[in-house]
Amino acid sequence: MQKVSDKFNSNLDYVLDDAYDEALQNDDFKAFVSKLKVKREVLKKYTSLLEESCKEFYNCKNCSGLMACQNKITGYAKLPKVNGETLEFSYRPCKYKKKLDEKEKLHKNTILFNVPEEIKEASFKKIYKTDKKRYNTILWLSNFVKNYKQDIHQKGLYLCGNFGSGKTYLIAATFNELAKDGIKSAIIFWPEFLNSLKASFNSDIKSEFKNKYNYIKKVPLLLIDDLGAEAVTPWSRDEILCPLLQYRMDEKLPTFFTSNLDFKSLETHLSMTSKGDEIIKAGRIISRIKQLTEYQELISKNLRN
Repeated sequence: MQKVSDKFNSNLDYVLDDAYDEALQNDDFKAFVSKLKVKREVLKKYTSLLEESCKEFYNCKNCSGLMACQNKITGYAKLPKVNGETLEFSYRPCKYKKKLDEKEKLHKNTILFNVPEEIKEASFKKIYKTDKKRYNTILWLSNFVKNYKQDIHQKGLYLCGNFGSGKTYLIAATFNELAKDGIKSAIIFWPEFLNSLKASFNSDIKSEFKNKYNYIKKVPLLLIDDLGAEAVTPWSRDEILCPLLQYRMDEKLPTFFTSNLDFKSLETHLSMTSKGDEIIKAGRIISRIKQLTEYQELISKNLRN
């Protein structure tokens, strides 16, 4: 006499076989499970889950981007993994989700203050290389990345040149390359950053001023963008810029600058305030910049045209 449990198991096995055979009528499903290299007796226990995985796998394979994702969880596919005589299912990110996560990781590590959003996407792969005048700067920055990853201390760069030559983009690409390794950096458009500091300082939220200033003072990599384009005041030069440079010099934190002015022109610019010609105070700033950086000129075509 057949036991009830045996009869039940026999019926269940029949149902599993029937469902699995029906699923195999789909060529995509057949190809999908064949890649797992698992015995039929194991696979048929997971028919419904495998059908779901197969559908999500092919959705991903034919997908044009996250906006077109047809899976239950955008950017993920529920896929099987063989574990002995069983299958385990988990959600795995697609190539578009991985790319987005990588971008977000870069953006998290590179903070922008009043800088165009396009700078977020700066990369060595996209830089303009046709103009030979740019080679020295590109080589210098490439070596900086290599040395920084090897924990070799080095100065930053004072990069001056004509408007639109791509100075900011090149340094931003450098920072983004290091951001892949979790290195934090900040890029600040100096004229607007000063205005932002002044506005927060005059408001009731004094902590906002302190937080902004302390962040750029201590961030591992800093780019002061377009130095020399600001309206110079004793406050911005002597109370903001000078202590900032002194701290980064003392702590040996690589600091970068872009400017349309060479050192001589910048010194003249920094000396002119409402109090008149203050060449000695301007000279102190130039002295600190020289200790923090190496100097290069980048004279190239205007890439903004």
